[in-house]
Amino acid sequence: MNIPDSDSEQTFYERLRRRFIGAPRDINEPSLFHKISLIPILAWIGLGADGLSSSSYGPEEAFKALGPHTYLAIFIAIATALTVFIIAYAYSRIIEHFPYGGGGYIVSTHTISSSAGVIAGSALLVDYVLTITVSLASCGDAIFSYLPPAFLHYKLPFVVGLIILLVFLNLRGVKESVTFLAPIFIVFVVTHILLIGYGLGTHLGEIGPVVEKYRGSMNQDLSTIGFVGIIAIFLRAFSMGGGTYTGIEAVSNAMNVMREPKVQTGKRTMVYLAVSLAVTASGLLFCYALFAIRPAPGRTLNAILADLTFSGWPLGGALALITILSEGALLMVGAQSGFSGGPSVMANMATDAWLPRRFSALSERLTMQNGVLLMGAASLAVLFYTNGSVSALVVMYSINVFLTFSLSQFGMAKFFFQNREKDKDWARHIVIHLIGLILCLTILILTVYEKFGEGGWVTLVITSALIGLCYLIRSHYRKVRAGVRELEEIVASVPSGHVPNEEPPNTNERTAILLVSGYNGFGLHSWLSVFREFPKLYRNFIFVSVAEIDSGVFKGAAEIEALKASISDQLAKYVKLARSYGYAADSRIQVGTDVVETATHLCQSIVQEFPKATVFTGKLVFRHEYPFQKILHNETAFAIQRRLQWVGITTVILPILVHL
Repeated sequence: MNIPDSDSEQTFYERLRRRFIGAPRDINEPSLFHKISLIPILAWIGLGADGLSSSSYGPEEAFKALGPHTYLAIFIAIATALTVFIIAYAYSRIIEHFPYGGGGYIVSTHTISSSAGVIAGSALLVDYVLTITVSLASCGDAIFSYLPPAFLHYKLPFVVGLIILLVFLNLRGVKESVTFLAPIFIVFVVTHILLIGYGLGTHLGEIGPVVEKYRGSMNQDLSTIGFVGIIAIFLRAFSMGGGTYTGIEAVSNAMNVMREPKVQTGKRTMVYLAVSLAVTASGLLFCYALFAIRPAPGRTLNAILADLTFSGWPLGGALALITILSEGALLMVGAQSGFSGGPSVMANMATDAWLPRRFSALSERLTMQNGVLLMGAASLAVLFYTNGSVSALVVMYSINVFLTFSLSQFGMAKFFFQNREKDKDWARHIVIHLIGLILCLTILILTVYEKFGEGGWVTLVITSALIGLCYLIRSHYRKVRAGVRELEEIVASVPSGHVPNEEPPNTNERTAILLVSGYNGFGLHSWLSVFREFPKLYRNFIFVSVAEIDSGVFKGAAEIEALKASISDQLAKYVKLARSYGYAADSRIQVGTDVVETATHLCQSIVQEFPKATVFTGKLVFRHEYPFQKILHNETAFAIQRRLQWVGITTVILPILVHL
């Protein structure tokens, strides 16, 4: 049989996709993991930008919340730096104990319960969607604030374009997107070193008078509103600046993109992130206090600070403009963490059956393509819902991240307490997580209290709806699994035959090619169905399986080799069973990320060897078909059948009845 070469018949869409997205990566390439992983500096750029970009609005929100009590800015600055270091250290411990990503979802699932895990995971996903939307909408505001008002109606299409651009970049690969955005990050870091360093350096001599002035303001407040009133103002301002900490968890969520050794790379990235964020956020707050910055309509506090700091410099106006524009541009880089961490969390939840399994699949570029596309679509939906209003988005933002923070800190405290006999330093570790828990719970409670009536309830409703959807999805998968288990109990009793055949398959005999996913009820049912439907027609059986590389397996070369070995062992059981009944049998295995593509090419090569072959594959069939079942269960069998029949290979789909 003459089998056409499908590679030479690529459609226009496939050629266009490869031109812009890139050629498929070779999963068997020895240096693959090294090429696509991130070193600490690149990880800091790609994942730390979310936290660092929050210094564009977090410290400002905290300072504005102080009102006339600006002397508290010094204490807010100190508290901000301490909080950053405490949360960052706590997440470094999470990286050490959970080095394969997933962050708060994995921690909550393994240390508290699966229910806590789905709450943390759902909260993280909503937070990442809001991270993307808030960051890019803020970027649009920053850029269009320097353009004539006549251009303002182009802001929403501009932000839509940014979301599409980031989706495109992340479909190519995380490393490619980070490399593309790196220059923006570097400009931000350099300009803000100059802004904060020069601002503090030129005002060191004024610290004494400023302290005296603030001491007088504090004494006045003590005599009027009292110590409790001062604490209340401080806590409110501290919580309103909670957006400052929203990117700290990104590193632990996206550990899958770190270069080996992952733990050391992740912890070093966390150090870079913590130091840069603490210095930037607290440094800006100190500058606000030293310069006596006051809010002005239509201008950010950072813009006012940049103008005052660089006013005496040659080209100082241009440098101030570059500084503020770099903040706006960095917000675009900060949105990258949503496209890195969000799909990673989705993949972990899909592996645990909380989300459709397709979200754990990898594309031919080894990216979590489905997760990237969903994050982009969800961000566009939120953008249009709020009409790109940053004020509306900020109200919805930062609630969920502190819910996840709180669950993670509680889970780690529980983990160290339960393992106190194994870890002699458990008391030292648990203290950090308990402090982190208190801080995060405080910010969470105050944030919900402040923002609930203003629109924060929308975030809680969306998160609750997502949690409910996750439970429905998992309930369906469990029912299917129970139905399959009944099938396996029936076919597992198939006895071995007593007419062993050790002869190799004859290429001139009729051959049945059976696509199986492993030694299970599906495969055995398919094999028995061939006997029932086509008695004594086939003399050869070739058992074929694709070792699918999804996000759960794609963690290192060792994991891929372990998967291949496991699949090979399971195929050997089929071969042994078929031979025991007097049939010639063999097996084939191929590694790939796309089951349809890989299985199609593998079957084509087998048919070249066995021209009288028919391909068989099984498919779940339910009594009642609903649209959501097509989302939760892929149409792999139909896709393979369509491709193989197009090139002239007979392919039969065997129904596997599942009673729910």
